[in-house]
Amino acid sequence: MQNLFEIDEWKIIQNNFDPEKQEAAESIFAIGNGSFGQRANFEEQYSGESLQGSYVGGVYYPDKTRVGWWKNGYPEYFAKVLNSCNWIGIKVKCEGQEIDLAKVTVKSFYRELDMKRGVLERRFRVLLDNDREVEIHSTRFCSMDNEEIAAISYKITPINFSGNFRFKVYLDNNVTNQDSNYEEFFWTEDSRKVGVKKGVISAKTKKTEFLVSTAMRYSFWKSGDEEQLEIHPSFKDSELYVENTLEYRLEQGTEYTLKKYVSVASTINHSDFSTTNAAINNVTEAYLGGYDALYDAHLKAWENIWSSADIQIDGDASAQQAIRFNIFHLYQTYTGKNAKLNIGPKGFTGEKYGGATYWDTEAYCIPFFLKTADSKVARQLLMYRFNQLDRAIENAGKLGFTDGAALYPMVTMNGEECHNEWEITFEEIHRNAAIAYAIHNYTLHTQDFEYVRMYGRHVINGIARFWAQRFNWSGAKEAYVMLGVTGPNEYENNVNNNWYTNYAAKWCIEYALETEAKFAEDGSLLTDAEVEKFKHVVDNVYLPKLDNTNVFLQQEGFMDKELIPVSELSADERPLNQYWSWDRILRSVYIKQADVLQGIYFFENHFTEEEIRENYEFYEPFTVHESSLSPCLHSIIAAKLGDKDQAYSHYLRTSRLDLDDYNSEVAEGLHITSMAGTWMSIVEGMAGIRVLEDGLTIDPLLPDQWKALNFHMYFRNNLLQLSIAENEVSIKNEGTAPVKMSVFGKEIELEGGAVSTSTRVLTA
Repeated sequence: MQNLFEIDEWKIIQNNFDPEKQEAAESIFAIGNGSFGQRANFEEQYSGESLQGSYVGGVYYPDKTRVGWWKNGYPEYFAKVLNSCNWIGIKVKCEGQEIDLAKVTVKSFYRELDMKRGVLERRFRVLLDNDREVEIHSTRFCSMDNEEIAAISYKITPINFSGNFRFKVYLDNNVTNQDSNYEEFFWTEDSRKVGVKKGVISAKTKKTEFLVSTAMRYSFWKSGDEEQLEIHPSFKDSELYVENTLEYRLEQGTEYTLKKYVSVASTINHSDFSTTNAAINNVTEAYLGGYDALYDAHLKAWENIWSSADIQIDGDASAQQAIRFNIFHLYQTYTGKNAKLNIGPKGFTGEKYGGATYWDTEAYCIPFFLKTADSKVARQLLMYRFNQLDRAIENAGKLGFTDGAALYPMVTMNGEECHNEWEITFEEIHRNAAIAYAIHNYTLHTQDFEYVRMYGRHVINGIARFWAQRFNWSGAKEAYVMLGVTGPNEYENNVNNNWYTNYAAKWCIEYALETEAKFAEDGSLLTDAEVEKFKHVVDNVYLPKLDNTNVFLQQEGFMDKELIPVSELSADERPLNQYWSWDRILRSVYIKQADVLQGIYFFENHFTEEEIRENYEFYEPFTVHESSLSPCLHSIIAAKLGDKDQAYSHYLRTSRLDLDDYNSEVAEGLHITSMAGTWMSIVEGMAGIRVLEDGLTIDPLLPDQWKALNFHMYFRNNLLQLSIAENEVSIKNEGTAPVKMSVFGKEIELEGGAVSTSTRVLTA
């Protein structure tokens, strides 16, 4: 696979302008700050192919579901994150000619996303009529220090002439969503105001009535001057639009800078009455404080993030760039500052999947934040689900479940199911297990059992009640079975006894019983009848298995398929969902993503290495990895089994999925949640780290391409610094409490502030 852009360990670099790559670049170079974000659209007019996108966290619209045959219990809408006010706009005309990279001659072009600083830069030189050359250098960032502020430095230099330039500095909320089901316009104006060097638009979403206020201020500077230039702009406004127009004669060879400050405030954080004033006050404060102060605070915030989140790979620049790219976009998407927000699969980089919350958060993102951030970040993600427990009970009730049974939605913005495919909405119920597992994983990392006592056990019990009702007794098998489900492999629908779903459901019920026993002194939240039913289910769950092997059958009937490995498929038929009919896919053996192996990943310590190996070697050859969530788990399991080649190849696929556009879809946005899986493939895969009840285990397997691996991780409120080579692990406990761990099979206890180095014992 050819790299889309240059390889650099801290940067994404584009050295020439290629209109064919523009929409892909808009995704890859996107910036955000956990509260709002912006695709890497150009500030100036661009008439070429582009997906203009500015997104605000938590602001959505219930777009009516498009379905030909309505079914009882079907969600009424598909929630989607909304394209919001275009705040970057700076149109430029030179002597009446628009600077539009689709229409002028581009002599040079350079675009850079500096991941260390969280800054997007672009430098280009264009040739206009009459051989006039103009150079522009734009820099912008969404402040990681102040989540409602962004800033742009827009520098322009006439190279070989002096001439008249006109700048239109604007905000435009006349925006649409590319993915609207019915091409509906989602915004109504609440208010607008424009004045000299300032403007504000406040707009409300239809139906949901979120108010978003976007305010701007700007200044204009000549290079070398300490005071901003005196300008006398005209201004105008129309519905959902405000603009300032300024004209100035620019001198040949002299650089001029337009500094634009923006505030984006919404009713996610403010009341209806205070949102507009908050935006105006925030942008005024930013304007008065100046660009440099904003920039420095932003850099400091990113420095703090990287101090605990960075992974350093020695000897492999491509892998190094990839992991930093993934970490960078994860933290741009979610910072943990706002309890109302979660992690959308595309973050702030595109509209696909509606920007809603999936089970990806619990299965992939929480492990990332548990080890790279203070535990309160992961706790907040768990509280997000606790706060929506009532809705999960309502969702289960719509499908006929009773007595507090909870079914968490496959896709949600507010706890209500809003997915628009029946085989997902009704059948892909394994998402419940990921939410319970996340609570278990959280306590392994943090020992915060007070969370479980106060909140988590309510979620765990609701999920267990659902599973106990969802199983039904089979007289023929004399066991509890689960019919009509879709496992993680979405290339199978409406199957019976999906092994992963059955196994995970059984574990959830066991976990509920264990949790209630742990807090018995508080009084049980389960009735005696529920406890008796739960125990009977746990003891009698049917788990399909291939006779005379250790292979757990993905579901009943799996062996009736033609067992043709992926290696025998023509490349012209991939990805299958773009070339095969759905009927053909459903009848095939091919696995979209880890299914049985998802269960083996979650519950690894339940199985012997022989069982893990046999299942991996059986299922991996049938897996097409056409889900972004697939390669990372295969990388982790391959590393566990000592297969360096597969561990590394799967790592490259997951880490460079977007950078190299493996699936030819990066123009639609990045795969944010699978980026956490990329991080897992290093820390849990190559570094071999496991978090168990009695401490850490570390048993690395580095690829031959890597000389060393260095990173920090949090474990039970201690920050550990790890330096890993193939046969040596050095650990510093930067915390204060002792940490128990096993390194290369040797038990050690590392006191706060201490350093320990362990060496693998090599046998002949």
